[in-house]
Amino acid sequence: MAFVECNFFADTLGFATQVNVILPEAPKRLIGMDGKSHDAPPSVLYLLHGLSDDHTIWMRRTSIERYAAAHGIAVVMPNGGRSFYRNVTPFMRYWDFLSEELPQKMHSFFRLADDREHTFAAGLSMGGFGALKLGLNHPERFAAIAALSGAFGFEWFRGAGAEFDFAVGSPEKLQGTEDDLPFQAEKCVKSSQKLPLIYQSCGTEDSFFEINCQYHAMLTDLGFSVDWRPRPGKHTWDFWDEEIQKVLDFLPIPEK
Repeated sequence: MAFVECNFFADTLGFATQVNVILPEAPKRLIGMDGKSHDAPPSVLYLLHGLSDDHTIWMRRTSIERYAAAHGIAVVMPNGGRSFYRNVTPFMRYWDFLSEELPQKMHSFFRLADDREHTFAAGLSMGGFGALKLGLNHPERFAAIAALSGAFGFEWFRGAGAEFDFAVGSPEKLQGTEDDLPFQAEKCVKSSQKLPLIYQSCGTEDSFFEINCQYHAMLTDLGFSVDWRPRPGKHTWDFWDEEIQKVLDFLPIPEK
C-alpha cells in the first residue's frame, strides 16, 4: 500500500486541513505483506475518527494499512476536529467539507472509483455518527456504512457545557436537519433510493451501548439491512482494531 499525507486548503473550512490516504498497490518484492491492485480505480472507504482524535489516529492505533491491503481498497481519513462533522459555524462547515468538498478533492488528487457500488463510509464514536449521517443523507452515494460504538444522540454531550453549546446548540433545533438521523432514516426509506447496507457494533460495557441498541431497533424496524454485532468490550482501541477488520470483510467490494 502507498501512504499519502495530504495537506490542502478547504474552502468550506476557511483554512488548511489534512487527510491521510492509503492507496492500493501490489508490490512484487515486499516482505511480510501481500497487496491487491487492479487496472480500474479502487473502491474507497471514508474512515472517520472520534471526538478526541484526528486524521492520524487510525494509522497510529490500528494496522489499517495492512488490513486494507488484503482487500485492495483505498482509505481516506480526514480531520474532523471536534465538530461531530457538523456545520458548527457559517465559516467552519465540516459537514459540507466531509460530504461535498472532501470527495471532490480526493477524486481530483487521486485515482479512485466514483460510483456508489465502490464507495463506503465507516467510523468510531463521533465518527460512527458521521458515517451513518453520510449514508442516510446520501444513500445514492454509499453502498455500505459502518458505525462502531456510535455516539448517537447528543444528550450525553450536555456535560461539556460551553463546547456543547458551540458544537451542538439546542438538540431540538436539529430536528428535521441532516443531523437528525431517525428523520433521515425515515426519509431514506420513503425515497426511491436503494438503501445502504449497515454494519453496527458496540461493546456491551460501553456507555453508548443502550443508544446503539435503540438505533439498531429503529433501523431494522424501518427496513434497513443491519449487521448488528454487540459483544463484550468497552470504548477502547482494542475493540475498534478488531472491528475494523470485520468491517472490511463486511463491505461488498465488487470484484474488478
